[in-house]
Amino acid sequence: MTIPPAELAGYADVVFDIAVPVDRDDRVLINAEIEHAPLARALAEAAYARGARYVDIWYFDPYARRSRVQHADEATLGEVPSWLDARNEELARHCGVLVNIRGTATPDLLVGQDPIRAGLDRMPYLTSRQRLQLGNLVRWAIVPGPTAEWAQAIFGEPDEARLWQHLRPILRLDQPDPRAAWERRIAELLRRAEVLEDLRLDAVRFEGPGTDLTIGLLPDAHWTAARLESVKGHVFQCNLPTEEVFTTPDYRRVDGTVRSTRPLILNGTVIRDLELTFTAGVVTEVRASSGADVVRTHQATDAGAARLGELALVDGSSPVGRSGITYLETLLDENATCHLAWGAGLPPGVPAHLRAREAADLDAAGVNRSRVHVDFMVGGPDVTVTGVRHDGGAVELLRDDEWQV
Repeated sequence: MTIPPAELAGYADVVFDIAVPVDRDDRVLINAEIEHAPLARALAEAAYARGARYVDIWYFDPYARRSRVQHADEATLGEVPSWLDARNEELARHCGVLVNIRGTATPDLLVGQDPIRAGLDRMPYLTSRQRLQLGNLVRWAIVPGPTAEWAQAIFGEPDEARLWQHLRPILRLDQPDPRAAWERRIAELLRRAEVLEDLRLDAVRFEGPGTDLTIGLLPDAHWTAARLESVKGHVFQCNLPTEEVFTTPDYRRVDGTVRSTRPLILNGTVIRDLELTFTAGVVTEVRASSGADVVRTHQATDAGAARLGELALVDGSSPVGRSGITYLETLLDENATCHLAWGAGLPPGVPAHLRAREAADLDAAGVNRSRVHVDFMVGGPDVTVTGVRHDGGAVELLRDDEWQV
């Protein structure tokens, strides 16, 4: 990473001032790829400077994963070492801080590998980590870490400085006071969520080229943004950047076809031109110009993996979308445009009257359960998003990437 150390230090301060504030004596876990080492070290320095008790950096090497997909016994590809789960469980015990650095150096590293085998090995995405995040058992955040390899995948040349210049305004690091800028943005998103909630919609319909999908909402549908609260009452912002308002839909009431508007990186494979057909809430057909078998394998993980767990709306004011770049990284691409997610429903998007229910009762109420959660992008200027009221009346939400409400 060639970013000036002072800028990395400033970025680390923003992460621990805004996304996941660190308190004295906190345990901090950082998950990264090897190429993210300079940012991981800057984060460790910033965490210790704030009084962290211990900072543990875990580096994942995607090339080792490729070797596993190539050579390991297929029956072992879904296994996860117990010590990695134990690391997450210990963090939950202390309600610590978890930072996941994204920006894979090799988005298409597994091209040419058996897509079924590639879909079975989901490392480094651990079910135990998903449990921490879905339950807000820790303060957690996902942040981008620029690398020359990631720049190569985007621009065709390893121009890390160019990538960083795009990320700075997206992260609001170009603002005189990034913290104040993010506070303003989160307030805007929460106000937008209130507007959507006040509409008391029964469903949301997406229409565009290759897309006509209607998604039913839960009764008293709750809309919110990425400002969350841990089980111990810590307020944090789980994504940096974040530009979305979202809700958890009724997984049983999804019908139609949706075409992804941006590539999706999944299990070391670039999924292009993805189209999903839903019937009574379940994916019944998967089509893609590349990577369809990887999606099918992933959606066979469990019963909930072929159902929806999130509906998120993003308008054209997003700095990510305005940059005009497809980043080949879901953290960024999902904040460029509207997106959906197959897999687990998001607890913050569940109506208040359902949140205290047991898992089985939530499932019966229409909140999806799964060991996976994968966002894919479905919005853009050619896609119109319409809200459907309980009486059948319609209200346009987004047209030409602009809010209509």
